[in-house]
Amino acid sequence: MKKMGKIKNGILGAFSGKVGTVVGAVWNGVAYIRSLPQSVKNPRTPAQLMQRSKFLAAFTFLKAVNSLLRVGWKAYATGRSPINAAMSYTIDRAMTGSYPNYSVAPDMALVSRGLLTPAFETDLGAAGNSVLVKWEDNSGTGSAQATDRALVAVANQSKGEAVTVNGGAARSAGRQEVNVPAVWQNDDLHCYLGFISEDGKEVSNSVYAGSIAIA
Repeated sequence: MKKMGKIKNGILGAFSGKVGTVVGAVWNGVAYIRSLPQSVKNPRTPAQLMQRSKFLAAFTFLKAVNSLLRVGWKAYATGRSPINAAMSYTIDRAMTGSYPNYSVAPDMALVSRGLLTPAFETDLGAAGNSVLVKWEDNSGTGSAQATDRALVAVANQSKGEAVTVNGGAARSAGRQEVNVPAVWQNDDLHCYLGFISEDGKEVSNSVYAGSIAIA
């Protein structure tokens, strides 16, 4: 026999129990009804598989720079972690390829995000196992200050690894040297530059400084 709901105080009153896809109950003296959740008949739809593939590609890229994201994305982390904030942006705006071969487009990704004036001109160099990230000192332009500190990421996408610098050289210095593993020789390394104010309250959008390989 099927279970039926009970109507209280006549046909216009509240009911308790289950009727079809509706459940009635009383909580703190207030009667309410709710619908039963729909079961997912196929949890592996094409759209779900595509989203999972994008999520995996974004997470693989971002987890390598997570120590920098904690600083670089803190302004957008209200109610969620910085990496989750960066994940949403990356999936929405920085993906390339097609299912199942999605990847992060290096020139579209942000490792920091904020309103501080970013770097305008960048250049790259390499010597031994070091990458040299260079920029034009634009102190005094917009909110840029000479005392702002560099946020740098050198990402090796092929290995799913990165080296980051949090609060490195001053904006006025115009350069930051980053030591990378010797086993990264001949790999394409993608470089990002952002800034954080001296008091740590303001962060700039990162800029993609380009790619370089060390020989």
